[in-house]
Amino acid sequence: MKKVYLFAEGNKNMINLLGGKGGNLSEMKSIGLPIPEGIIISTEACKEYYKNERVLSTELKKEILEQIDKLEKLTGKSFEGEHPLLVSVRSGAPVSMPGMMDTILNLGMNDETAKKMIEIFKDEDFVYDLYFRFIQMFSEIVMGVEKELFFKLREKLKGRLSNLELINKAKIMYWEETGEFFPESAKEQLFMAINSIFKSWENERAKVYRRINRIDDSMGTAVVIQEMVFGNLNEKSGTGVAFTRNPSTGEKNIFGEYLLKAQGEDIVAGIRTPEAIERLREELPDIYEEFVKIACILEKHNKDMQDIEFTIEDGKLFLLQTRNGKRSPYAAIKIAVDMVKEGLLTKEEAIMKVDPAVLPQLLHGNFEPAALKNATLLGKGLAGSAGVAIGRVVFASERVHTKEMTILVREETSPEDIKGISLAQGIVTVKGGATSHGAVVARGMGKCCVTGCGDIKIDDIRREMTINGYTVKEGEFISISGYTGEIYLGKVGLTKPQFDDNLKEFVSWCKEIKRLGIRMNADTVTDAQLGKGFGAEGIGLCRTEHMFFQKDKIWTIRGMILSHDTDEVARALEKMHQLQREDFYNIFKVVENDVVIVRLLDPPLHEFLPKEQKDKEKMAEILGVSLEEIERRVRNLKDENPMLGHRGCRLAVTRPELYNVQARAIIEAGIQCKREGLDVKPEIMIPLIIGAKELLFIKKNLITEIEKVFEEQGMRIDYKLGTMMETPRACLLADEIGAEVDFFSFGTNDLTQTTMGLSRDDSVKFMPEYYENGILKVEPFATIDERGVGKLVKLAVELGRKNPHIEMGVCGEHGGDPKSIEFFEQVGLDYVSCSPFRVLVAIVAAAQSHIKYRR
Repeated sequence: MKKVYLFAEGNKNMINLLGGKGGNLSEMKSIGLPIPEGIIISTEACKEYYKNERVLSTELKKEILEQIDKLEKLTGKSFEGEHPLLVSVRSGAPVSMPGMMDTILNLGMNDETAKKMIEIFKDEDFVYDLYFRFIQMFSEIVMGVEKELFFKLREKLKGRLSNLELINKAKIMYWEETGEFFPESAKEQLFMAINSIFKSWENERAKVYRRINRIDDSMGTAVVIQEMVFGNLNEKSGTGVAFTRNPSTGEKNIFGEYLLKAQGEDIVAGIRTPEAIERLREELPDIYEEFVKIACILEKHNKDMQDIEFTIEDGKLFLLQTRNGKRSPYAAIKIAVDMVKEGLLTKEEAIMKVDPAVLPQLLHGNFEPAALKNATLLGKGLAGSAGVAIGRVVFASERVHTKEMTILVREETSPEDIKGISLAQGIVTVKGGATSHGAVVARGMGKCCVTGCGDIKIDDIRREMTINGYTVKEGEFISISGYTGEIYLGKVGLTKPQFDDNLKEFVSWCKEIKRLGIRMNADTVTDAQLGKGFGAEGIGLCRTEHMFFQKDKIWTIRGMILSHDTDEVARALEKMHQLQREDFYNIFKVVENDVVIVRLLDPPLHEFLPKEQKDKEKMAEILGVSLEEIERRVRNLKDENPMLGHRGCRLAVTRPELYNVQARAIIEAGIQCKREGLDVKPEIMIPLIIGAKELLFIKKNLITEIEKVFEEQGMRIDYKLGTMMETPRACLLADEIGAEVDFFSFGTNDLTQTTMGLSRDDSVKFMPEYYENGILKVEPFATIDERGVGKLVKLAVELGRKNPHIEMGVCGEHGGDPKSIEFFEQVGLDYVSCSPFRVLVAIVAAAQSHIKYRR
């Protein structure tokens, strides 16, 4: 199979084979845009490389050289000829991974090439600058030599040695660091570079990025070998990165940055702070106008906002790359809505352009205007990625963790910072512009980012920074705005999240198109109000044990659990009945005419038992018994394995009165609401069922209690009884269970634990090694394990459908995960339920899944 392609042989439909960079370059060539010529080594070659124990095969080398011959003819230049060919060697995965893999510029440089180029360009400083850059980059990327060594060498010897002497010193450093002579042969350089690019697919930062963004490890990377054009040639040369729309706000105007007399890495790495692209209109007006026209062509052709890299060589514009641009969640929505109104996209196409995983960022609000008036403004940088963030300052990625809210503050971010960026709430950099590495990666992750705040001086030894007369130590709080670039001391108050008009319109399109119902997990009135405001269609999980976690209610549930004699139990149950009836009434009033699924008590009892001495003493006082008696009762109720212990429906087998009193409270609250004109729809869910006989025992008790309520109240309401499917045995017996219930709700958190034999709390200790060694690709408690847990869900759905009237859904973490929602769409569930802050994600993901899989 062919593994190396000329640009003229590809197109954007071949991105899986040619990578995003190669496919898009080929497409730009096909529509006549100005790009330097090149060739592409396919992702299949990368896969072969890894199968071949990381060795470039003889056949592949031969094919590369054959295509290089064609490239030399196309350009009129050659590695060994009078008109030297220099190339860039760049990675290009099918999915954009900005800064995660490697690039080498100016490859082909050696002493003979340098002499010939000096004759052509008549500029020794320019040529030897290229040469030094190449040695530095090749040493770092191919041989792992720290680039800082070359920076220091150049700084130390600048002005003291001739250009050629400086190059020789750099080669000596290469030899000292690697034990090898610097390769003079362009072809040897090329094969070493290709080898290093393929290897970079498996570097740590690339693996972390793929894990964070759930990118398939097996796709491999292509390698793009492209004729160099020189942005550092003279004052009419430069390099830049620009977007066809503002990636932070979504506004329809060219947004970008450039540097004159620079090469591409200068701007992307954030080493120099660039100029806004509007200034190019003054410095090189013809180039600016040409670029604006091309940007418009590319956006219309690709039907998406484009991120374009370009170089200007001596007044001539060249495009080096285009791709669909990373954007903030706010911009993603605005761009999608605007493009539909412009007739560029259909609603379905627009919905598919938005990554639902980053949408929770839209719900974090903004700084309160009143709070800003009293806040201390530390300084201002560039608005790198929209949003606001509050957190403790951290100056090193390895010290960022999930236990606290943090802001990562760096001189400049590098690809090695990927893990820290993914964990931090926000990012601040001293150097770099809005198209630097930190800003691009932050936008892709939906993170707030401020770049180019040159007033910051970081002291890594003291772990502090100074900014405009203020000193902020690591661990102290700052607040940052990715809308304005402003940085404030301490915590600034936030406004409540609100839907703007674009978001309302976009969500309305998703609701029109999706099939799955989207419900919320809500245990309190506040949760219910929040989720309803975000578009939830009722409650798919109300965890009644969570209602008692509030301090003023905890004693009621404790009293009920620890009660022994008849009077103690009766008093505790009556108190519990009153509290629960009030809670359910208030929640029903908020939800109004939508469904509310109430899960009956499912706590491991140890969660409620008093642990502190003072709490045991208070419990003894409430029940009127001795402290010793309380301690004895607590010991007797202790589970050896709480997760599989005396919890869920097992409570209703040993203590039927618990579920009966809850059912009574639910129905009484529903009747009260019905008397007030609401059409309430309570659904009662029995947790942790393992079979039909267990279910029937509890169901009979509940129905008997509910009928008593109807008789006492002189009124009936519609209700449903169902169960939570969270054990493998329940899934295997779903036909028997399904015949006895009105609905199933898959509790995939516990189903994952019981199926995989993993503890959600304890597995974090060893799961990182499972990912690193390729045993598991994704976190099974974040995204459903389709091959194991998913197979049980699919089987249970098929068996359960023998009852044609049954409704099926899922609740828990997986209900708000886009990849899991895609699976639930495929297996034919009726709804998903998730936390209020994930409702927006679920609505968009459900619409995307239906577009993708609709029958």
